[in-house]
Amino acid sequence: ELKGIVFVIQSQSNSFHSKRAEDLKRDILKQAVDLGKELPTVLLIHQIDRHEGAWTILPLMTDFSVTYGRNSSWIFFCEEDTRIQVIKLVETLRRFDKSKEWFLGKALYDEESTIIHHYAFAENPTVFKFPDFAAGWALSIPLVNKLAKKLKSEPLKSDFTIDLKHEISLYIWQKGEGPHLTPVPEFCTDDMNSYKVDHCATTFSNFLPLCGEPVNKEDVFVAVKTCRKFHGDRIPVVKQTWEREAALIEYYSDYADISIPTIDLGIPNTDRGHCGKTFAILERFLNHTSPRTPWLVIVDDDTLISIFRLRKLLSCYDPNEPVFLGERYGYGLGTGGYSYITGGGGMVFSRTAVQKLLASKCRCYSMDAPDDMVLGMCFSGLGIPITHSPLFHQARPMDYPKDYLSHQIPVSFHKHWNIDPVKVYFTWLAPNTEESSKGKKVGYNREDL
Repeated sequence: ELKGIVFVIQSQSNSFHSKRAEDLKRDILKQAVDLGKELPTVLLIHQIDRHEGAWTILPLMTDFSVTYGRNSSWIFFCEEDTRIQVIKLVETLRRFDKSKEWFLGKALYDEESTIIHHYAFAENPTVFKFPDFAAGWALSIPLVNKLAKKLKSEPLKSDFTIDLKHEISLYIWQKGEGPHLTPVPEFCTDDMNSYKVDHCATTFSNFLPLCGEPVNKEDVFVAVKTCRKFHGDRIPVVKQTWEREAALIEYYSDYADISIPTIDLGIPNTDRGHCGKTFAILERFLNHTSPRTPWLVIVDDDTLISIFRLRKLLSCYDPNEPVFLGERYGYGLGTGGYSYITGGGGMVFSRTAVQKLLASKCRCYSMDAPDDMVLGMCFSGLGIPITHSPLFHQARPMDYPKDYLSHQIPVSFHKHWNIDPVKVYFTWLAPNTEESSKGKKVGYNREDL
């Protein structure tokens, strides 16, 4: 029965992430050997490189159907930090009739309709369930075959991939004609050391990655994009919250205000995208900061970020690699397209990545083009994959399911709309003494915000 499960790990080609995925693959295969079972197939998404959009899963359904449609029972998807008790997973899947169409996972739902799901199910968003990828999720082969057949006749329509777990669920649900997600209590996101996990087939490591000492404060240069009309309301929030965590920080505007101070890059503010401004910041970082500063972070003036946590996270990445890190979105991935880091949650660049980008001559097609999408296009053209971290957030805490955030130590949130941003920062992002001293997850008082 184990050999009837195809394991698919949502891996990435960055060296830190690919090693974590390889470790998980080894662990799955070792458990199979220890059980005296025939080895299952374990696939790493980043090695399926025929598709720029392999990470969005659906474009792979045809391949899965052709390759595994006859001799397998389940495709089981997980993240690199998902931990799997193989014997319990086999026992859990055995409860479901593999000849039927099943979509299994740990259910998440929106408590209120949210912008990241295009305000879907506005009347009652709690009715629509979608899987928490961290807990692992599974498709039965009959459902994989059905999806592959559907994709042949009706190619993917959506231009944007914003929240993959929700979009996959919508596609499978087919406006009520396909299966709903079936919640499986054995798919868990509790930490493996928790007393709650005795019944769990999967668990999730929910600490902030730390691969040695956090990078030095002086290793991170922070660029804040602002404009004159927001100097009075947004910049004071930055100064009240996370500015003190940054050793090197500059504010870039369309107006030089010495009280902040801001730097006028000579690029007028635009209402649409800020491509011209962002490329000017990249040029400035390369030419006017110490070449010994390996990391650049570009944030909006309404981004709330923990530089303290980011420095821990960056200890896991090699700045000699071209690293472009943040929350990944996709554009047109069903038909070629590219992935990009969405700007509001913060975009992190290694100096090496900035050097390669600016040497390439890839630039804005207009000054008010969307900077994050142009960067995605450029890096895609250079063959430099972007690196996704779910700890960066394009929206506010209330825009995500509570259960999804409960196993995260977030690095950023974005937007001040209808919230108290200072309160959000101190509830979700501010370093406290326990976290500072032990590097462990701490219990926050995350009251409803």
